[in-house]
Formats: sequence, structure tokens, C-alpha cells
Amino acid sequence: MKFNIALLAGDGIGPEVINEAVKVSDAIAKKFNHEINWTPALTGACAIDAVGVPYPDETHEICMAADAVLFGAIGHPKYDNDPSAPVRPEQGLLLMRKKLGLFANVRPTFTFPSLIDNSPLKRERIEGTDLIFLRELTGGIYFGEKGRKDDGETAFDTCTYTRAEVQRLAKKGFELAMTRSKKLCCVDKANVLETSRLWRETVQAMEKEYPEVTVSYEFVDAVAMRLVQWPNSYDVLITENLFGDILTDEASVISGSMGLMPSASVGEHTSLYEPIHGSYPQATGLNIANPLATVLSAAMMFEDAFGLKEEAEAIRAVVNKSLEQGIVTEDLAGKDAKAYKTSEVGDWLVANL
Repeated sequence: MKFNIALLAGDGIGPEVINEAVKVSDAIAKKFNHEINWTPALTGACAIDAVGVPYPDETHEICMAADAVLFGAIGHPKYDNDPSAPVRPEQGLLLMRKKLGLFANVRPTFTFPSLIDNSPLKRERIEGTDLIFLRELTGGIYFGEKGRKDDGETAFDTCTYTRAEVQRLAKKGFELAMTRSKKLCCVDKANVLETSRLWRETVQAMEKEYPEVTVSYEFVDAVAMRLVQWPNSYDVLITENLFGDILTDEASVISGSMGLMPSASVGEHTSLYEPIHGSYPQATGLNIANPLATVLSAAMMFEDAFGLKEEAEAIRAVVNKSLEQGIVTEDLAGKDAKAYKTSEVGDWLVANL
């Protein structure tokens, strides 16, 4: 098979971790007799520096023509530290989601047996955790009307959702639950927010279409608490944009490192695969960033975008092997253990495929 993949390395450590995911993907393609055509494109701070906008039209055209998008990270301190910056890297991410129709972020959280004690949570609380968040990506407060009034002394951000936006995200949640343990949790704040009441009544109306799925409805603050108490009580969770942004970062620490968790953003035109971590600008160019989340994102791409489960399992197996044998970067290496460079981890993965 032949695939055209848009390669958006982005900022900070993005190019470094993307490079290792490309090496592993190419090795898998060779092993299973596939061909990958990679097309690099600019996004984020590097795009602003080059052409003045964070998501150029040329990048969008490349993404639209691709079978999938592999994405690194965006963000740069010079924009983080300037609240008045008229153009920001993160605007490119929001625009990309909107223009590509990437309305659902699929973010798994699971544990690795060899790293179970790396987690800040007790072993008995997290063993067996295997959950997936579906976060709505193109609506809510991030895309609602915002501004200032009263001579800049008052700021506002508006959270808006349509029933159709909730339905399309919930449909994916129900379908995913049907392939797993048939449990779905709708996370909202329906005791306070009108948008949450719309979410709840919409999902309730859809229950009859999926009679085998057991649906629970929980307030976001209760879920935030239970995620650190009994995360293995959850399976598939659906939620709106802001709540999902916060809860998925909370869930990411269960595994012991944000450098381990992959994610996908799916929608109307193509799908995008990316690690959940940020651009980590302090580590840029030091060859110390953990590439495994990006490599596992490539595994998600092979399975979900291309339907190649065996190839995805081969990547996951070699990643697990690297963890078991301690071929890891400094964020996972023990105090007295050797820490490998980003590129060394990638080379080891390729050699062991």
C-alpha cells in the first residue's frame, strides 16, 4: 500500500520527536511492504516567523491532499510571554482543527506494566486503567465570541454549542464504546451551565439507538476527582472542549509521563495524529525529548487511518520492549540508570523492528 502523509513538525521539540516517528514508520513500511510519501509543511511559531501566519494556506492544501497528518507540537516562549501578541501559534492549531473539520480528539490513557511505579498515583489505584476521552474540538468557549469592554477592564468568552455538534461527537463515543466494554460517561456541568444541559439531553435522546451501551452522566468536578481515585472505573468518556482539555492532561499523568501518550484528532476531511505533550522549548535541540508518544501516535495512524492493525501492534510491541529494557530518555530513566538520547531511542526501535 502507498500512503501520502503530511508532516507538520511544528516548534520546540516537535521536529526532534517527529524525526524518530518517521524513522519508525519508514521501518514498518519497509517491513510490511508499504510506501510512504512524506510532505513537510509549516505550522505554529515557525510558520509565523516564515510567512506571518501560524497555519498557512499551503499547509492546509497539503493536509487536505494527505491520507493522514502526523503532527509534532506548537508553541514558543516569545508568544507565551506576550499576552498582547496579535498572532499566536495556538491560533494555527485552532484554525487547523476548524478548516480540517477535526471535531473529535481521541485521547487514550493506559498504563505500562514496566512503568507502573513511575506514576504519582498508587499502584493499586491505577492498575488496569485503559480509558479513552473523546473531546469535542471545534466548538465551545475556545471558538465562541470573545472580547473586552469597559475600556478593557472587563473580558468575556462565550461558550456556545449546537445540538448537531454534540450529536456527531456523541455518535463517535457510542460507536467506540460498542467496540470496548460498552460503557460511556458523558462529562458535563449540567447543574450550572445551559450548554451542559444541551449536552446531557442530546446524549440521553441518543441512548435508545445504542441499547447495549450503559451511559452515565457525571459532573466535571466529580470526574476530576475520580480520575485520581479510581481511573480504571472509566472506559469511554465524552465531553466538551474546555473540560476535555483539562481532564485529558490530568489523566495523562496516570501513565507516569506525558511523553508516553498518543492522540488522534478525527473529523470531516482527514485525521491528525500527535503526542499529547507540548513543544517543551527548554529542551529544544538538546536531543533529550521522549519520542515514544509520537511513535505511538504513528501506531494509531497505521491502525485507525489505514486499517493496518498488525503494523500498529508491531510498533506498540517494540515500544513496550524498549520500556522493559530501559531504553528510555531522561524523563523515564531512574536516578542511577542510563538515559538515552531522543535519536538513540529511535535508532533502537528501528533496529529492533
